[in-house]
Amino acid sequence: MYRSLSGSHRDGGNADGSGAAVAMPGYFMASLYPVEMGGGGGGGDAPLDRALIASRNHREAEKRRRERIKSHLDRLRTILACDPKTDKASLLAKAVEHVRDLKQRTADMTETQLFPTENDEIVVLPSSSSNGEGSVFEASLCCEDRSDLLPELIETLRSLRLKTLRADIATLGGRVRNVLVLAREKEEYEEEKEEEEGSGGAFLRDALKALVDRPVSDDRSKRRRVVDRGLA
Repeated sequence: MYRSLSGSHRDGGNADGSGAAVAMPGYFMASLYPVEMGGGGGGGDAPLDRALIASRNHREAEKRRRERIKSHLDRLRTILACDPKTDKASLLAKAVEHVRDLKQRTADMTETQLFPTENDEIVVLPSSSSNGEGSVFEASLCCEDRSDLLPELIETLRSLRLKTLRADIATLGGRVRNVLVLAREKEEYEEEKEEEEGSGGAFLRDALKALVDRPVSDDRSKRRRVVDRGLA
């Protein structure tokens, strides 16, 4: 078609007989010879596909990050016994306050004289800094030393399903002080465990008090009197 039109112009010339060729419009030429866009093979779609994949991966990663943060905040609300609707700012402020309180209480216990005193003392500090696998308690026990004290203490802790993480023992003048860090793991007695932990470690304090208040055997009293006379 283009050839015939061009030929007619070449043969016939202009109306004035000049014989000059007539230039065809660009849009008309484009309609006669269409050219495929994007390089002819669709290769221009590859960068676009990579961009879409990167965007989708970013959205999924952001979603997982938000879910992880939400899970941590929910666990923190449970530990601090906060309302589920507590906003993040209030929750973090309460967490900071709680950590400072625990740090102060731990420092007070650490500063306690390790050597035993003349008075019976029982101190139990429950810790809420567990990771969900169990609970941690710090206990200090000061009382009169006796031969069966340590075996009875071990048996008491075993009956309470407590595991000793650390133990410091000091004796002086027939008195003894035990400073213990104890952990209790999650087990099948979940309801009983929650009730005991909710009491602030009272179950451990009562058990240690019963151990301290247990009367000293006669043979122990006799040995104590002999030692005192020897020192005199």
